[in-house]
Amino acid sequence: MPDHDLLRSTLREQWHLVPAEIAPLPGGLLSHGWDVTAGGERFIARLAEPAARQPVEAGLAAAEHLRTTGIEAGEPIRTLAGGLTADTPYGAMAVLRRAPGRTLDGRDPIDQQFWGDRLGAVHRTLQSFHHPGLRGWNLLDTDAPHLGVEPWLRDAVHGAVTAMTRLTVTDRLTYGVLHGDPAAEIFLVDPATGRAGLLDCGASGTGPLLYDVAAAVVYAGGPDTAAELLDGYLAAGPVDAGELHAALPVLLRFRWAVQADWAARRLVTGEGDGNRETLRSAQVALIAEPDPR
Repeated sequence: MPDHDLLRSTLREQWHLVPAEIAPLPGGLLSHGWDVTAGGERFIARLAEPAARQPVEAGLAAAEHLRTTGIEAGEPIRTLAGGLTADTPYGAMAVLRRAPGRTLDGRDPIDQQFWGDRLGAVHRTLQSFHHPGLRGWNLLDTDAPHLGVEPWLRDAVHGAVTAMTRLTVTDRLTYGVLHGDPAAEIFLVDPATGRAGLLDCGASGTGPLLYDVAAAVVYAGGPDTAAELLDGYLAAGPVDAGELHAALPVLLRFRWAVQADWAARRLVTGEGDGNRETLRSAQVALIAEPDPR
């Protein structure tokens, strides 16, 4: 992850922004984010891995599309050269003008309603959105070398992928444009107007919409603590209750496999002990909790 000096220099050289304040954004799995104050305005800087440049640009285009439909979303800011992203040694960086409001608290029942409602509205609105950078649904590589970092990991990921594959063959799932990483902190509510929105659309792709719902439920602490989130989603989204209740357990398991795969890759490249904690949480979710002995 870049230090603040590199972030400042990139913002200055590529966007002519001189930050007065930079604060890391909490949450998020697939990218790093910062809340940036510059010139009296607030921006979001988002950095994704190098291979994700096209999906990031698809997400920026999706944010622009949402704004035309009345959904509050960050406004993508083009670089001085006219691009949507800038290359850095750490990946593709994008900047958005921050939509008004405070980020949501995923533990608060009312905020969960806003969270589910906006995720559902985004899914419904983006059903008509197309972009060449949207990645198709891609299951995990169960032969990947980094899955050998823990003895239990490869079999657990294989089991989740097998269940997901069976579900996509046997059940009719609702597909569409995914956010990919819809943590509560990505969504906003403006106390002045009561309007809710989101910071950005992440590295967008297409797939079963319940994958986003499962990701949000994991962030909310699991199904037992996500009732208001699910109610909000069902009221606004294109997935019906029958599909949600039948398929969500498989999607939850698969989301945990995605998080475990992500953490394992970063452990192999030496990116910190926080990934070890993610793996421990994934182990509890994917297989029986290990014997403490």
